[in-house]
Amino acid sequence: MQVIPTEIEGVLVLEPKVFGDARGFFMESFNQQAFDAAVGAPVNFVQDNHSRSARGVLRGLHFQTGEHAQGKLVRVVRGRVFDVAVDIRRGSPTFGRWVGVELSEDNHRQLWVPPGLAHGFLVTSDSADFLYKTTAYYAPQAEGAVRWDDPELAIAWPLDALGGRRRTRPRRRSPR
Repeated sequence: MQVIPTEIEGVLVLEPKVFGDARGFFMESFNQQAFDAAVGAPVNFVQDNHSRSARGVLRGLHFQTGEHAQGKLVRVVRGRVFDVAVDIRRGSPTFGRWVGVELSEDNHRQLWVPPGLAHGFLVTSDSADFLYKTTAYYAPQAEGAVRWDDPELAIAWPLDALGGRRRTRPRRRSPR
């Protein structure tokens, strides 16, 4: 597995080794020892989630607070998304900055989003199946969100690739 650091401390792009031929491919999608070595500490995942979304659906930017803060290891097994992590850790040198990465069934990339960051994605294919492991259980009382179009963040969502189609739900709280 190749580990690619991003400009936000702790956010990593993981590229597994994929072995393919005319019959298809094989890859090890998760290995606890290799993952712990990549992030530099033991990580305990407690929940796996799977979502399917149509083209233009924008989910996020979600986070959980306090003891319920979730680290997420995310990947796409069908389709393509533009995946975003936003640093909302007060006192962090990269507070308020974001990174965006294309995750797809073709590139097999994964993104590690450590606890304390907001996370979201935009589906850029006809649909996408999005899988993610979390380090804490979902706790609705600890849920928060940042607006997808927050002008201070100025996230460069690839909306032009959608031909004006985007679907979002309004969100409640912001860390600011």
